[in-house]
Amino acid sequence: MKRGYIRVSTKKQGQGTSLADQRAVLQAEGCQVIYEDVYTGASMDRPEFDRLCSEVQAGDTVVVCKLDRIARTETEAYNLVVGWVRSGVRVHVLNMGLIEDTDIGRLILHIMLAFAEFERDLIVSRCQGGRAYKRATDPDYREGRKPGYSKAQLDHAVDLLHDHSFTEVAAMTGISRSTVTREARKRGFRKSEL
Repeated sequence: MKRGYIRVSTKKQGQGTSLADQRAVLQAEGCQVIYEDVYTGASMDRPEFDRLCSEVQAGDTVVVCKLDRIARTETEAYNLVVGWVRSGVRVHVLNMGLIEDTDIGRLILHIMLAFAEFERDLIVSRCQGGRAYKRATDPDYREGRKPGYSKAQLDHAVDLLHDHSFTEVAAMTGISRSTVTREARKRGFRKSEL
């Protein structure tokens, strides 16, 4: 049986590497079962990948578009792929070819995995550099989740506190009571209910 595996880091993955793009390629390759995960490559906590590993058997072929869809750490992917190949499972990486349990096959696998890990390290380094640059050059830059409410909405909510309770302001604005309370504290607003 041909078993395909596809993975994206986010649902908004770009063209050519999206779930739909990878699925179309694997269907054209004749995969009867396709396992799909939306998890970052840095994590090996992937339920569909785990299902693939438990269901694959000798005589099957595991098909992936690129080697980094399986994993990005060289050691882990090497052990996984070589383990599959030695147990009679063929591994077909579409942009590389069929991986065989030979000296040259293992060498090619090591080289490809080294490049995949290097590429991931470059991405992490560029992201860290970009965040450091933004922190240094943009005083308004904030990491993490974007605020749920604009400054104007929060200003309005705090202004309403002069005549209304926290619970009333929350009901009037649709902003949770805890957010109104937190914003009031942050601005130094004091009310007996606080």
